[in-house]
Amino acid sequence: MARVVILDRDGVINEDSPDFIKSPDDWVPIPGSLEAITRLNQSGYRVVVATNQSGIGRNHFDIETLNQIHALMLKRLADLGGNIEAIFFCPHAPRDRCTCRKPEPGMLLEIASRMRVSLSQTPMVGDSERDLIAATRAGALPHLVLTGQGATTQAKGSLPEGTSVHASLAEFVDGLLEES
Repeated sequence: MARVVILDRDGVINEDSPDFIKSPDDWVPIPGSLEAITRLNQSGYRVVVATNQSGIGRNHFDIETLNQIHALMLKRLADLGGNIEAIFFCPHAPRDRCTCRKPEPGMLLEIASRMRVSLSQTPMVGDSERDLIAATRAGALPHLVLTGQGATTQAKGSLPEGTSVHASLAEFVDGLLEES
């Protein structure tokens, strides 16, 4: 069975902002994150992104701009020999009460269906409580990184049972590759 790792975007792959990542100019990779994804790929892992993008639903930016941000991310990754196989995103604002916005599990369940993987052995790496709750609800393995909002999330002390904590995406990848 194919090995898949699901990553949140903001705060895991790139620096987060309370004002949203609204343009390609706002997108800044966290040091070591793109290299970590490349190492996953080189070790046979398929990498998928699951990201809430409520800035669309709140009219801070549009789908075209989101596509430009993702094109930059994919180009920077490709320059290192890495690849993100698919990017799933929820464009809804919290008021929309959809089933795809994390902490709801809908986006992760859609990934499992489309990628034809079991989530029971699939890590979901995020920096917020909603990422971890979505992972738990979907049956994936929750992993918290302390980048982005991760340190604040850890300090709240309400991590779902079974959550593993890592300093960064690079440290998560180091541990995963040591195990496999």
